[in-house]
Amino acid sequence: MQQPRPRGRRPGPSVTREVIAEAAAALFAEVGYERATVRAIAARAGVDPRLVTHRFGTKQELFVQVMSPPIQPETIAAALVGDPAGRGERLARVMVGLLTDEPTRWRLIGLVRAAASEPAAATLLRQVVERGVLAPVAAQFPGPDAPLRVALAGAQLVGLVMVGHVVGVGPLADAEPEQLVRLLSPVLQHYLGPSLPSSS
Repeated sequence: MQQPRPRGRRPGPSVTREVIAEAAAALFAEVGYERATVRAIAARAGVDPRLVTHRFGTKQELFVQVMSPPIQPETIAAALVGDPAGRGERLARVMVGLLTDEPTRWRLIGLVRAAASEPAAATLLRQVVERGVLAPVAAQFPGPDAPLRVALAGAQLVGLVMVGHVVGVGPLADAEPEQLVRLLSPVLQHYLGPSLPSSS
């Protein structure tokens, strides 16, 4: 008697897609967008280059899918809810937590490195960040300067990644998480307080 075939998706394609995504994310982080060719990504994943394009499309599409910011707007928004006096510290803990998680840190490094050196990657990253992170989070604040305030806070995270992990400046790269939280908190609190200082 023939056994019924199992239902659901076969594991092979999903596993292959995951392997390609991991290889692409690692290569984008290590060598940047331009040098991470589809052929090099396929070689690292141990697959035919045609399979990479079949699963993900162009290299730009692959970059967007595997290197989208590993920051959920809901996570940032949750840090901003509650006592306004503690916003800076709560957000600092979210940021430092992102950098202490190794897979997330490597994705952030790849994003910052690619955006700093490749116009195409910078455009893609800007679109993802503005639509997926800045706009939803800025909606938590009233006033016309909300997007600027959120962007200034986000610049602290980009700076941590660039100086501490792309450039590799020792004191920042070696700082303990609690020390970073303590030093970042007042800066973020300044940006996320009632309002920015008037320019007049």
